[in-house]
Amino acid sequence: MRRVLILTASYGSGHNEAARCIAGEVARRGADPVVVDHFRDLVHPLFDRATRAAYLTLLRRLPGVWGLAYAIGDRLASDSPLTFGASRLGARRLGALLDRIAPDAVVTVHATPAVAMAALARAGRRLPPHTTVVTDFVAHSQWIAPGIDRYCVAADEVGHDLVARGIPRERVVVTGVPVRPEFASAPAPGEVRRALGLPVDVPVVLAMAGSWGSVGRLPDVARALARVRHPLVGVLVAGHDAGLRATLERLAAGSPLRVFGFVPDVHRLMAAADLVVTKAGGMTLAEAMAVQVPLLFYGSLPGQERRNERFAAAAGVALVARRRADLDRVLERALGDPDLLEHLRAPMRARRRPAATRAIVDLVLADGARAGAEH
Repeated sequence: MRRVLILTASYGSGHNEAARCIAGEVARRGADPVVVDHFRDLVHPLFDRATRAAYLTLLRRLPGVWGLAYAIGDRLASDSPLTFGASRLGARRLGALLDRIAPDAVVTVHATPAVAMAALARAGRRLPPHTTVVTDFVAHSQWIAPGIDRYCVAADEVGHDLVARGIPRERVVVTGVPVRPEFASAPAPGEVRRALGLPVDVPVVLAMAGSWGSVGRLPDVARALARVRHPLVGVLVAGHDAGLRATLERLAAGSPLRVFGFVPDVHRLMAAADLVVTKAGGMTLAEAMAVQVPLLFYGSLPGQERRNERFAAAAGVALVARRRADLDRVLERALGDPDLLEHLRAPMRARRRPAATRAIVDLVLADGARAGAEH
């Protein structure tokens, strides 16, 4: 049985979600997926917990510092001395893992394991074919390293940027971001609304901010939705954050707003919605495009989310509100102008790539088969 090693990292939910999508498709094809969290399993569990806690604290309290670090990182080569050895984090244990499980192919969905694989290649080690899947709609220098056989990217613009940064064109494939099959075949809005007990005759606005909602600005969105003059139902998803959920429930009291915690089948809520208000995570953008639900970005964090936001606005698939005052104005406009929402759906239909997972796994398994034949 062919074996595929999938390396991820638990920084935000998008990387792990991409890993799960790829692993599920690999298994469906009769191959053996092995999913490994690079920081937890190959560096150290304490390192993983400490750095994730620091990352979340930074995003909540000092997002500008994260944005500055992201911008500086984009000016450095992934193996620059100024990255303080980040490209070698976990590389020794990764080499031992490769020896132990002997995968036919490797897929990375986070920059650190991608460049750790590249570090092993630079050291002269013979490696299985290596594909890295970029989970945002932007290119960044910390994903770029010699020895990566293929980049699977979200959109043509990302591919052009990687080529401009020196990656050979034949190593870049525009596949889209892997999303679960449910997003590609979401049920009809009326059907989902009836199942969820939502009205079918007024607009439904879904507001969320990732699995840890407190990193976003959902209380602002709740207040803005309560002020909208048009009839609506607002659905607020707090994720795993119990404190945020309690805050949202207080704000929603006596209003047409409904509050949920973590929702595993968010594709159904997206299918029911006329508009999604959220921050610009790469996975969220890919999922919304698969469902073809219009987006309004608010509360996007400096760094990759702001760049995703710029991509989406330029592509015509999202509205953007940067300030609270902008949020009120853009919400009123979007809900008062159905033609505007349809204007957002049209480029989504042209750009959506619901078969991204299948396309990626096709390439990876073909690599594994060729590598096996050569041996």
